[in-house]
Amino acid sequence: MNLTTKEASAATAHQPNDLASFWLPFTPNRAFKRAPRLIAGAKDMHYFTLDGRAVLDGTAGLWCSNAGHNRDPIVAAIKRQAEELDYAPAFQFAHPKAFELASRIAALAPGDLDRVFFCNSGSEAVDTALKIALAYHNVRGDGARTRLIGRERGYHGVGFGGISVGGIVNNRKFFGTLLSGVDHLPATYSREHQAFSKGEPQWGAHLADGLERIVALHGASTIAAVIVEPMAGSTGVLPPPQGYLQRLRAICDRHGILLIFDEVITGFGRLGHAFAAERYGVMPDLVAFAKAVTSGSVPMGGVIARQPVYDAFMRGPEQTIELFHGYTYSAHPLACAAGLAALDLYRDEKLFERARALEPAWADAAMALQGLPGVLDIRTVGLTAGIDLNPRAGAPGARACEIMDRAFREQNLMVRITGDTLALCPPLIVSAAQIGEIFDKIGQAIRAVT
Repeated sequence: MNLTTKEASAATAHQPNDLASFWLPFTPNRAFKRAPRLIAGAKDMHYFTLDGRAVLDGTAGLWCSNAGHNRDPIVAAIKRQAEELDYAPAFQFAHPKAFELASRIAALAPGDLDRVFFCNSGSEAVDTALKIALAYHNVRGDGARTRLIGRERGYHGVGFGGISVGGIVNNRKFFGTLLSGVDHLPATYSREHQAFSKGEPQWGAHLADGLERIVALHGASTIAAVIVEPMAGSTGVLPPPQGYLQRLRAICDRHGILLIFDEVITGFGRLGHAFAAERYGVMPDLVAFAKAVTSGSVPMGGVIARQPVYDAFMRGPEQTIELFHGYTYSAHPLACAAGLAALDLYRDEKLFERARALEPAWADAAMALQGLPGVLDIRTVGLTAGIDLNPRAGAPGARACEIMDRAFREQNLMVRITGDTLALCPPLIVSAAQIGEIFDKIGQAIRAVT
């Protein structure tokens, strides 16, 4: 696939003349600016570089472009909305599409997860969910429940709440003590017991019992909520062990603790269902979502609450504010329009079902890389894959970084890295042939670097 003449001209016009001012997030800035990887355009399954190369997207942008890039219905919806209503406040006012999108999301969510609070990102969604959990216990007269429980190797964004309950060391160590009173469950991954697992590994359900240890240490009466990713994505694709989430739900129920699912990555089809809660048959009390709700086209996030959680706040005089929380851009009109168009695409093209149908072929293609030099483990679930590489002595992350760079420049493939793990999660419109192409190119890059 190549750029049209018009697209190529536009791409060339995007060439920056100074890379100094932009401080890139989660990026080694000095190394990047010596040899930048710049993107000028995108369509469907491909990005386009400044020189017109088509780069196959193996990462759905950043786990977010589930319907593919620059889909015409989403682009048209954003344009129409910008011409009609550019912005409306969500404090004391609202606009119709906010209610429409909330209703559509609630209809997709399982059970009585049917009250939607909008924000602008996954980080905001997590901090919102944590604040709702704390406030929920407060309004019920149980204000001593202030402790939040995360999990080792968990990623919950970059707000102070999300970093505090998160369990990735480098995301935490630069920022001091963060929130007090936080504890962590053990990580669910063991290479010894789970290596080269397709889907949910058989070993590890017992690790949920770590919550009972935390309850015994701190007392259930001090614990407000537990937050976990159903599948830990940013730490390198860690599927939940079989029975783990069910066991965690039972322990939370036993001790009156709210269970929060961070579905910022798993929401909207990544694991073959609208939400991972549906795949696993586990009902959390709160769900954080973002990313794919608009297929990455406009920033948006939110929290879905169960009816009893919402109802706990609906007390006192009707003219009083029930929850002192929100954002200037909550339910932004452009984001709502994009979200509605994205949900239409997911429904009309049956993309959740498509992901479910493609999962076995995806897993087989990923596991075909087993045995390549330096490959220590491969994990798959839904349309995701994590490939652990043997780190270079004294240079952690260098091998994966070189593979990512080579894949982009030579194989025309975008992959994501976290440490020495390659992470893959294509748009849900990926074809069987493109699945083969993704893993063939990954294999070429691994062989060239190892």
